[in-house]
Amino acid sequence: MNSGPAPAPSGATVMHGAYEISADPARIDAARVHHWLSTDAYWALGRPREKQDAAIAGSLNFGAYRAETGEMAAYARVVTDYATFAWLCDVYVDPRARGTGLGTALVAAVRDHLTAYGLRRIVLATADAHGVYEKVGFTPLQNPDKWMALGQQ
Repeated sequence: MNSGPAPAPSGATVMHGAYEISADPARIDAARVHHWLSTDAYWALGRPREKQDAAIAGSLNFGAYRAETGEMAAYARVVTDYATFAWLCDVYVDPRARGTGLGTALVAAVRDHLTAYGLRRIVLATADAHGVYEKVGFTPLQNPDKWMALGQQ
């Protein structure tokens, strides 16, 4: 599903308790991701399925899966040039898996996977999960006045 260069080898699946974290695009349950984001994620409410599928196809995707069943329990998406920059987005943990540290483990796995590329910067935006990202090294922008946006904010 990834239109960029092949992801760097990430080694074995990362385990977090009863969950496997993987960047294998074949494991992504696109219907589940769409349902989660379009119905329960403040930043993607109402996102059409075709938009979500296009976003998945053009991104590096990570999933967390229940080891016993293979059922998807969390998702994260990275938009990157694989050389200098990445944007971490669409991070979502199924409500039944929240409170287990899975979100932090997923973001740490994404961070560790991206290390192989030697990126200068990985950014994200969040309204309510600062603590999750701070645990794995994210900090507020030092110079937010340098950043600009075009489109919905």
